[in-house]
Amino acid sequence: MKSAFLLVALLSVTAPRAFADPLWQDDLNWLKTMAFAAHQTDYSGTFVYQYGNHVETTRITHVVDSDGEHGRLEGLDGARREIIHHNDQVWCYLGDRKVKLERRHGGRTFPALLPDQLSLMNENYQVRQTDEGRVAGFHAHAMILKPRDSLRYHHRMWAHVDSGLLLKAEVLDERGRVVEQYAFTQLTIGGDIDRKWIEVEKSAADVSEYKQHAEAMAKTVVSTNSSGWQVDALPAGFRKITEMRRTLRSKKAPVTQMVFSDGLAGISVFIEAVADNPDANTGLSSQGAMHIYSKVNGDNRVTVVGEVPPRTVIQVADSVRYSGK
Repeated sequence: MKSAFLLVALLSVTAPRAFADPLWQDDLNWLKTMAFAAHQTDYSGTFVYQYGNHVETTRITHVVDSDGEHGRLEGLDGARREIIHHNDQVWCYLGDRKVKLERRHGGRTFPALLPDQLSLMNENYQVRQTDEGRVAGFHAHAMILKPRDSLRYHHRMWAHVDSGLLLKAEVLDERGRVVEQYAFTQLTIGGDIDRKWIEVEKSAADVSEYKQHAEAMAKTVVSTNSSGWQVDALPAGFRKITEMRRTLRSKKAPVTQMVFSDGLAGISVFIEAVADNPDANTGLSSQGAMHIYSKVNGDNRVTVVGEVPPRTVIQVADSVRYSGK
């Protein structure tokens, strides 16, 4: 599930101002404004996530006060799915079960798709402004992030001209075909946003088996030295963010994880003993722009997960080798 928000302003009022604003003269500064707006704006709305024939609809609310950030995501399709977070604390509802996790993990979500640190963007993507338009009835400014090679995706983003909030985002392949997209269909910024749900954060949670799972997931040790595994064929511009040994539920031995980023896309490499999970599938699977490729490497299974084209995760997995500690 992901996040979302944005918009406000009349076309006749905001269009002249947009071109006069010095932030619009610097593409990277505008991306920084978009990243900042995702965490500092009060909003409530509904967005749609789509890839292929799959469509998910989510209601999102985001509020900032003296205690920090509060967010609520409600899946509107299928069984009840709801996530409430306060800063790094997370409460999940799965059907009738209430789950409290101790810390917020995971990657970016719509509309907070941009990282806080954008220093690698110019190195790996050509960022340029493109046509203006309207999304969910709001005047939006569009930008294209074109990769400098064919091993990552193109991105197109529409942001509210006044606040910088992301209204719509598309991931495209090298032929310009949409791989996945997020878009607000209804949105309110500021004003009288319901905050009663924030009280849920203060109530006790029925954690049961989910808390046990969360505690197991949390037992990670970030390596200060290399595990001995290395990746020889990362796309240019990807840098290692972290390397850790993770103790996961149902795993007899810790799993090695390496995380890489180019400033926008992320790639994770997992290495586990084959004997610890002998029935796990190998090969390629996909969900929108996310691809997973798993293969056996000697006595180990290498799994690569990334927001990159299929050939990239395959290239990375094929280049993983053990060089010794």
